[in-house]
Amino acid sequence: MTRLGTVFVVDDDPGVRKALSRLLRSAGYDVAAYPSPSSFLDAHDPAMPGCLVLDLAMPGINGLELQQKLAKDGHRRPIVFITGEGDIPQSVQAMKAGAVDFLTKPFDDTRLLDAVDIAIKRGCAAQLANEELKMLEQRLTSLTARERQVLEHVVGGRLNKHIATELGTVEKTVKVHRARVMHKMGADSLADLVRMADKAGIRPVSSGVG
Repeated sequence: MTRLGTVFVVDDDPGVRKALSRLLRSAGYDVAAYPSPSSFLDAHDPAMPGCLVLDLAMPGINGLELQQKLAKDGHRRPIVFITGEGDIPQSVQAMKAGAVDFLTKPFDDTRLLDAVDIAIKRGCAAQLANEELKMLEQRLTSLTARERQVLEHVVGGRLNKHIATELGTVEKTVKVHRARVMHKMGADSLADLVRMADKAGIRPVSSGVG
């Protein structure tokens, strides 16, 4: 049974690429192997779930530079670094930038597979969170300006009558807007709406009357 996500192997040593690909496929992963960071970037689809198993020292762009480029482009794909030359400062730099693990060749197969498993799970979780955020942003754009105001007050714990006073309208109208907000956002409860607003970075209004 194929596991969720693809392991992208980037290593300039063809023997290492072959061995890693064989090991990962035997563990049930889909594998795409590349001889250089540039060849990986040429084929990279950020929407595809998975992780990187990345050699540190390569000609041209090295592993750390590829990690930095992906982060700069907004693609924080989980990375397991492998190296035969890595030192402590490089390891610290890689881990601070979000690497899942930093393995020195020759490494234990079990440790690599454990690191890849963690990386795949982390990548899938991040992708799901990103997809949810995009969905929330799309729903937010469907709100009118007044509905957006009501949303900001509602998630701040404001009562309808207090919202009406602050917005210069009547409570009945606020109830209508509130119902439309719940419907457009796909929220089943106030707690659900608050969670959505928090994930979308909505700043609640909690000051004023009441």
